[in-house]
Amino acid sequence: MKYAGQLYFDPALPENRKYICKIVRDIVTRYDVDAIHMDDYFYPYPNPGEDFPDNVSFAQYGRGYSNRADWRRDNVNVLIKEIHETVRECKPWVKFGVSPFGIYRNKKSDPNGSDTRGLQNYDDLYADVLMWINNGWVDYNIPQIYWEIGHPAADYDNLIHWWAKHAASRPLFIGQDVMRTVNKADARNPLQNQMPAKMKLQRSLPTVQGSCQWYAAAVVDNAGNYRTMLEKEYHRYPALIPESPFMDDKAPGKVKKVKMVWTYEGPVLFWTAPKAKDEMDKAVQYVVYRFDKKEKVNLDDASHIVAITRDHFYPLPYNDGKTKFQYVVTALDRLHNESKGTKKKVKL
Repeated sequence: MKYAGQLYFDPALPENRKYICKIVRDIVTRYDVDAIHMDDYFYPYPNPGEDFPDNVSFAQYGRGYSNRADWRRDNVNVLIKEIHETVRECKPWVKFGVSPFGIYRNKKSDPNGSDTRGLQNYDDLYADVLMWINNGWVDYNIPQIYWEIGHPAADYDNLIHWWAKHAASRPLFIGQDVMRTVNKADARNPLQNQMPAKMKLQRSLPTVQGSCQWYAAAVVDNAGNYRTMLEKEYHRYPALIPESPFMDDKAPGKVKKVKMVWTYEGPVLFWTAPKAKDEMDKAVQYVVYRFDKKEKVNLDDASHIVAITRDHFYPLPYNDGKTKFQYVVTALDRLHNESKGTKKKVKL
């Protein structure tokens, strides 16, 4: 159907939901993807003065609803649930997640809403994101909190606290607007942009597991030194992707036969994969840690990660042939559960 100069699938039609699930099934079945991800497209963003033209489908597929808004929300709920079921049916390790608009509901519409005054997922896009999270129909959530700290209608500070409080039953990551972050000054320190304040705020909330940067080109182009700050300050060490224990909490077995071999290119650490009963137990990546001779082995310290790799080997840096190191190799399965470590002492 036509709306606001564009063409849309009507979410009310069962054949449309079936078609979308068919596409999802095709992708998940034929390709080795980690996730199916939906951006903030549920019902379209409202076009002032124009109603979404679904009178015919409401009459045909109303399912007893008298309230059009509740019916539209249910149409989206059904689609989200069916996509999640489709993904699980195909491959139980593939995730399904969403990036909803940054405001669920304003306090004016709902006492439990955020202290904001803007467009609303629930009321304007007919996206009941909290229902999807609380029913386990999505495996992670990345709300687009694209405003600055202190925005008069949609304050980043208010919103990140709201999502951290209300949406923590599934992994929560924050959608960051790179350009707005670097173009807005920190109110407490006008000589710097808002990146330090936002990162500090995000990392103070235990239910927030990380962030996604929008848009990628702004990071690559290093707008406002954003990429440099990620590399030098906030992500200077490698990070393992958070686990999803509600999908699978069993770690793979330990890697085997860790040994150092001298090759024509120098010393290389080799290992073999642990045995696995099925795809969920299979090791798909390996983490290599390095510690000094007398250093305590602590796998929670990311500064010791020297590689996260899909290979079964890691080239070792040669020193003087007399310095002793401890290398530890762990295995990661598809859902990032980490095995216990296998240790190897070497002289380099």
